[in-house]
Amino acid sequence: MLRRNIHRLIATTAALLALAPLASYSQELPAEVRFAYAGGPRVWILGKIDQSFDKSFGTKVRWIPFATGADVLSLFAAKEIDIARFGSSPTVAGISRKLPIEIIGVPEVVATSERLIGRSAKGVNGLKDLESKTVGYPPNSTAHYALEAAIKVQKLDKSKIKLVPLKPAELVAAWKRGDIDAAYVWGPFSQQLEAEGGKEIFATKQLQKDGYLVYNNFVVRTEFTQKYPELVVKFLRTYQEKLDQYNKDPEGSTVAIAKHLDIPVDTARSVLNGLEHASLTQQVSPTFLGNGSGTGGTTPTSGIARATKDTANFLAEIGEVRKADIPESYAPAINPSYALRALAK
Repeated sequence: MLRRNIHRLIATTAALLALAPLASYSQELPAEVRFAYAGGPRVWILGKIDQSFDKSFGTKVRWIPFATGADVLSLFAAKEIDIARFGSSPTVAGISRKLPIEIIGVPEVVATSERLIGRSAKGVNGLKDLESKTVGYPPNSTAHYALEAAIKVQKLDKSKIKLVPLKPAELVAAWKRGDIDAAYVWGPFSQQLEAEGGKEIFATKQLQKDGYLVYNNFVVRTEFTQKYPELVVKFLRTYQEKLDQYNKDPEGSTVAIAKHLDIPVDTARSVLNGLEHASLTQQVSPTFLGNGSGTGGTTPTSGIARATKDTANFLAEIGEVRKADIPESYAPAINPSYALRALAK
């Protein structure tokens, strides 16, 4: 009898131990994971359509819309979001201000998806025509950064340009009222301006020849990565699956995204084609995040570590960040380990 009881106890204990990791993991899952997104056509929207992220995480994903990078920084500061896809310049500003966030991926390099649209009727047909004109832009965004960089590269007299900070939807309204003569913004808002008599006079891709790399990154609250590292890995792995889906059928994916966002297919196609998409394998190359062997410490060896420092110095020049807040290197805030784990078989 004693022997049977001992065997029964051992069997019961073994069963409980086998279940323990699953129970522990389920308890550790958050009630929801909160994504910040701008509402525009992007590859990861495919995961919103079919709920791939929810299925991968085993918990609900809530998509929280934002208008500009400044909104994302406020949401991160208030701990109201966990993961965001947004621009390089507001990300750098946030890290400079000691916001506890990490760059975990660089899915997109901005090429022609963000453009400067001019009003031909007001004689704005090129960058030189901006002097004496009113130009709108979304504050603390990649479009803002690109506009300032274009003004610098072209050696325009900034004092002669009236720069007006407006959120994208406000830009469109101001354009329709005739309050602004040009605007630097992304799609679908740029297409709305073009439909109202606007004309593209500059695209962000043109800055690459002058050494400016403008990109969108995946950023996560450090507290979230520490508590749920496996979810961060699953996030990147699922994103890669959606990118593979898009690359396999770009037209079908574009139609699906356009339908979900209720925008014209041509608009979605224009925006998606205006982004240079990087796979996870490319993202852990020296061009982007690096593989972790040389991105830590204070040596900015990866492409993104160098680009963040260049961006910070430029933002200091235009007064967006304080020079005293710029660290020696932004490499400690760049974490490729999750992408490397996502790639591991």
